[in-house]
Amino acid sequence: MYLVLILGCTSFLLSLVLTPLVRDCLGHLGFLDHPDGIRKKHSGPVPRVGGVAIALSYATTFAIALALPLRDTRILHEALPGVVKLTLVASVVLLTGLVDDLVGLTAWKKLAGTGAAAVLAYFAGIRVDLHLFPAISAYPWLGFAVTIAWLVGCTNAFNLIDGMDGLASGVGLFASMTVLVAALTQPNFPLALATIPLAGCLLGFLRYNFSPASVFLGDGGSLLIGFLLACYGTVWSQKSVTLVAMMAPLLAVSIPLVDVTLSILRRYLCRRPIFEGDRGHIHHKLLDRGFSPKGAVLAMYGVCCLAAIASLLLNAYHNEFGGLIIVLLCVPAWLGIQYLGYTEFANAGRILFKGEFRRIIDAETRLQHFEAALAKADNVGECWTRILEGSRDFGFQGVRMSVAGAVFEESNGWTNRPVWQLRIPLAESQYINFVRDFEAQLDPFILSAFVNCVERGVKKCIAGYEPELERIETAPARLVYAARAVSDAAANGSM
Repeated sequence: MYLVLILGCTSFLLSLVLTPLVRDCLGHLGFLDHPDGIRKKHSGPVPRVGGVAIALSYATTFAIALALPLRDTRILHEALPGVVKLTLVASVVLLTGLVDDLVGLTAWKKLAGTGAAAVLAYFAGIRVDLHLFPAISAYPWLGFAVTIAWLVGCTNAFNLIDGMDGLASGVGLFASMTVLVAALTQPNFPLALATIPLAGCLLGFLRYNFSPASVFLGDGGSLLIGFLLACYGTVWSQKSVTLVAMMAPLLAVSIPLVDVTLSILRRYLCRRPIFEGDRGHIHHKLLDRGFSPKGAVLAMYGVCCLAAIASLLLNAYHNEFGGLIIVLLCVPAWLGIQYLGYTEFANAGRILFKGEFRRIIDAETRLQHFEAALAKADNVGECWTRILEGSRDFGFQGVRMSVAGAVFEESNGWTNRPVWQLRIPLAESQYINFVRDFEAQLDPFILSAFVNCVERGVKKCIAGYEPELERIETAPARLVYAARAVSDAAANGSM
């Protein structure tokens, strides 16, 4: 226990001393974050070298601990080969982030860097143990896939949440303290020795990173924190004896994971690039709700505290109250997402649960049938009959078509009511007009698809048609025969 306290205090003091030194020595070498007035609203350039300061403090703490003449240091000496492997793997993540901070990397390149580090970590012994799933534990590639997904997801989640002063470092502090308490209560002394220096480094770093920040984590820092916590969570889960208990490490870092999950879903629903930055993260939504920057960060700290308590309770009482704890956490999480006011999810919910989805499927099906029927028309008369049937099916009150020297029209008494008109121009001053009541709305996407169906069907029907007058039997509608003057007048807006 004395060694745990020594590691924590040493890392805290080293971070307090090294952070300003690294900031002042390296910040001007290109590691500056410049405001853009959109997502980056700090007053001036801020060094983003927090990752270097934390890495130096963390490594130096272990170097000092290994030199101490304490009995417990034998645990560090025994674990030294594994520590060296993890240090080398974490260096890949740190280097990826630093290169991005210095010259800029695309999202795919950063993902490739963290993915490579995750693969190296797997072969270094950091693996998600699927011993609680006998049916799938016989397939090693599943364990490999789950491990890579967990490490890469958690690493990049902390990178995405790093959008406000003190946010990612504070969330990382809560998560590392959660893992530390769990390690001490399991007990898992090696995990506690690995975690406490990170907690101390983050606490010291917050002195300079909390609003107004004089130094940022940068991608190097946020990726490093996320990767280390993902590794610690993996080691924690290996001691779990039930499926419910395996969720405790997940809850410890739930806030970044929830944020990245919401971001992916939002961008997918809106057909935007998944890795494209925006102002839709949880902390941005809190700002839109009227929170000050400090207030938003403190609110996130409060949620992290609740998640940490739930994680520790789940770890301690999973056999008796695990399901209840998860339910009690999911309900406020759902209410919180509703409070943030994501219109993407509100629209998706309306479509799925309030009949919109079935209405869209029904409209798409009717459109396909309409287009298939229109494609079978052999002449202008049949084409008009199909269009007339389609216009009624989709709720239009009137339609007028001028093609091949003939004008077809059906009004159904719409002339005495406020209406809007949809005009589809065709070649050589030909056209089709549809009329609809103002109160009868039509989904824009369905309307667009309807226009495309009509345009394709009519063009196919009149292609190569000779504009000679002929008798066309169309019982449902009134046929207006055609002098050129009449067609021109209609094309010029007589309708």
